Amino acid sequence: QVQLVESGGGLVQPGGALRLSCTFSGSPLDYYAIGWFRQAPGKEREGVASIVDNTGETFYSRPVKGRFTISADNSKNTVYLDMNNLKPEDTAAYYCATVTTFKLHVLLASEYESWGPGTQVTVSS
Repeated sequence: QVQLVESGGGLVQPGGALRLSCTFSGSPLDYYAIGWFRQAPGKEREGVASIVDNTGETFYSRPVKGRFTISADNSKNTVYLDMNNLKPEDTAAYYCATVTTFKLHVLLASEYESWGPGTQVTVSS
């Protein structure tokens, strides 16, 4: 069972930046992809970004493309989400998750197996 813990959330003004971290441990540590997802109150959980382990290929949802960057440091068992030019609509609880087998739709929350407890991001002046 893989354990994941997110950190780095907080309150930031519009136009600001945050870096979220997702540290994972346990067994197995091999994963096909790690994804970042978010859920705002009253809304469904949506995919934000994902990274495929073997290839390093990254995927982004349309609302965050060009503003968010996902990266992985496997030596630290950590995946990052750098968020720039934050907007009030980015306010949500952010979660990381892993999947161990090939998935065609790596931004689809239902495809993922293990989840962290989440970290809150609030963008407000």
